[in-house]
Amino acid sequence: MAASIHLSKAGLRVLCVEPDVADTSSVGESLDWSAPGLLKVLGLTMEQLIAGKIATYKRHVTLKLGDGIDRSYIPGEWLGRPPFNVELRTLHVDRSQLNRLLRKIVVSQGVTFLQDKVVSVETSGGRVAAVNTQLGNRISSPWFIDASGSAASLFARAFHLPAYESGPRKVAIWGYFPVTTPSEGTTLYADGVKPPYMEWVWEIPINPDTISVGYVATGETIKGKRQEGQTVEEILREKLGRFPRFAELLQTVPAIAPSVTSFVCCMHSKVAGPNWVIAGEAAAMVDPMTSNGVTAALRHAAEASRLIIESRHRGRIPYLAGAMYSRRVGGLAKFFNRGIERVIYEAPIRNRIGVLPAGDVYTVPAWSLNSVYSRFRPHGAVKTLLFCFLLDVFRFGEYLLYQVCRWLAPFSRATA
Repeated sequence: MAASIHLSKAGLRVLCVEPDVADTSSVGESLDWSAPGLLKVLGLTMEQLIAGKIATYKRHVTLKLGDGIDRSYIPGEWLGRPPFNVELRTLHVDRSQLNRLLRKIVVSQGVTFLQDKVVSVETSGGRVAAVNTQLGNRISSPWFIDASGSAASLFARAFHLPAYESGPRKVAIWGYFPVTTPSEGTTLYADGVKPPYMEWVWEIPINPDTISVGYVATGETIKGKRQEGQTVEEILREKLGRFPRFAELLQTVPAIAPSVTSFVCCMHSKVAGPNWVIAGEAAAMVDPMTSNGVTAALRHAAEASRLIIESRHRGRIPYLAGAMYSRRVGGLAKFFNRGIERVIYEAPIRNRIGVLPAGDVYTVPAWSLNSVYSRFRPHGAVKTLLFCFLLDVFRFGEYLLYQVCRWLAPFSRATA
């Protein structure tokens, strides 16, 4: 929908093929600090979303451990000063309501919606010639954007694009609870007993009366619980029951109808061709703990649309422009996904320096580089390569710390 808005504003005729127009099970409710600026470009300000009770303010992220220790992570005030001038507030959003509001904007721009599902892609050389839908429609166009999501990844499959996974397959289970006093921050809960691989629970106030509560674990963990005979609701209740915060909430909600999704964080190495671009999770699926999924989707939409708008009279996207788009998409996804895996999910760094300091090791560079990207917009080749070099430097630093902590772990046990 974001791409449709950008393209239609530039005067292109746009057809948006969407199988689930209602779209009531969206996740990505806790936004990072770059998202409000991207939403504002689409015509949605923070004040408008707050006033409409579609969103709540997010001023911090709090990590609470099972032993009662907690820490809040707040963007540094320096990010709000020149030259960055970053808004130090962001939002939690009710995704269903946000999607409905976006759809109204899309329709007002003259975009045509087709409630259907693309099932195959016709290619000619490196170009997309047409797509075919479940209802028998054949759609041809000079330009295509694939925003089909990580499960479909239509163009990636059609062109056999290399994919790079980060971390194991995970499962998210979530539901919604009524509350009277939501916080102005996202809260993450973890056991804090040095597990070999981190599991976590989120609490996100999506509007003044409702919180979203979810549990993320590896697919193997959830599979084992299901094989033991537990229902999805029982798995969610069991995990939430470990934290005092949810004891009363569970009593007030006799039945939960949880939503479930399975995902693996994956990045494709080439996400633009002569007349096509891949955007959103079809291009790169970022881990939900990063809160970067919506921002990534909105960025991809803006940059993918720009490629088409600037190339429409040439008839093809220049190779260098497409390659730089691919480099930015892949570079940021690798930075977020591999960083969160090494520093938070896996044990060496987290267990060596502690969960709370590990949170600092991840959030400071993640928030900083995300803000740098938003402020300086590295669209050209020089800026893209410089920014991606900076990403690589930080990733290499995390890799060195990870290897040092792995090396020290056996030594610590041997001398204990």
